[in-house]
Amino acid sequence: AVVKRLKAAGAVILGKTVTTECAYFAPGKTRNPWNPEHTPGGSSSGSAAAVAAGMVPLALGSQTNGSTIRPAAFCGVYGFKPTHGLIPRTGVLELSRTLDHVGLFARNLEDIALLAEELAGYDEGDPDTRLRARIPFRAILAEAPPLEPMFAFIKTPHWDRCDAETHEAFAELQEALGDRMEEVELFPSAGDAWSWHQTVMDTEMAHNFEREWTEGRDKLSPQLQTLIGRGREVKAVDYLRARRAIRPMVESFDELFMERYDAILTPAALGTAPKGLATGDPSLCSLWTLCGMPAISLPLMRGANGLPLGVQL
Repeated sequence: AVVKRLKAAGAVILGKTVTTECAYFAPGKTRNPWNPEHTPGGSSSGSAAAVAAGMVPLALGSQTNGSTIRPAAFCGVYGFKPTHGLIPRTGVLELSRTLDHVGLFARNLEDIALLAEELAGYDEGDPDTRLRARIPFRAILAEAPPLEPMFAFIKTPHWDRCDAETHEAFAELQEALGDRMEEVELFPSAGDAWSWHQTVMDTEMAHNFEREWTEGRDKLSPQLQTLIGRGREVKAVDYLRARRAIRPMVESFDELFMERYDAILTPAALGTAPKGLATGDPSLCSLWTLCGMPAISLPLMRGANGLPLGVQL
C-alpha cells in the first residue's frame, strides 16, 4: 500500500534495501556509512544507510521494537515512527499487529513531512487504520510554534546502561534547553513495559511465523529460532495481561501531555553505533512502540568517535 501511494504521488522507487532476517536481530551485510567497521543498526539497516550515504533522499522501513529509530540514530539521519495505525501496513511482512509500524527516513524534516503527508491515511487492508482528514504535515512544519515547547526528560530504567558520552551529551542538551526541559520520573505502572513488549512480540511473531517454524526451522537464524520457540511457550493469560496493560499506560501519558508537556525527550539508543554488524540494543524504543506513540530520531549530536548520537522525541 505504501509503495502504491508513493508511485501515485510521483515518487520513483529505486529498489529494495537490505534488512535483517524477518526484521529481527540477525543482520544483513549493510555497514554504517560513517564508519564501515560499525553497524548501521536494524532492522531497517539498508534504508537508514542508503539515506545517510546519499544513495536516495527518502526510504521506508519498519519498527516493531526499535527498527526505525535506532538505525536512524546510528546513521545520523531523521527517522520517524508514526502513531500506530497512522500509515497502513497492507502488504508488509507481518510480525506483530499490535506493534508493527511503517517507518520513514530522510536527511531533513521537510522530507519526512512530505513522505508522511502522502502515506498517512485509511487502507481497508489494515484494520488498525481509520478514516481521517489528510494531515498537512508540511504546512504544520512550516509554522512557528504558538508557544515555546516544554520537554519531559524521561530516562527510563535503562538510563544507567547508556554510554558515558550519552549521559554527557544529554547534560549539555539539558543545559541548552534550560527550563524548557524538566526531568520526569516514569510512572510505576510502566515499569513492566519491557517484559510486556517482549511477551506481545514473541507471541505474535511465533503465530505469524508458524509456517517458517514448521517447514523451515533449520534455515532460520539462532536468534529467530529462540524468539519463536519462546513465543510458542507463552501462556494465553500472560499474553492477554500484557495486551491489557497498554491502554492504562497510554492514558497516563495522555495526562502528562495535558498537564504540562509537549513532548517526551529520551536518547534514541544507548550510545553510538557499536563495532561489528550486530544491530544494537532497542530497549530505549520498546516503551514508545508498545504504546503506539509517535517517535522521531533527531541527528543532533556526535560521540567522541565522530559517529552520530540521536535524540528521540
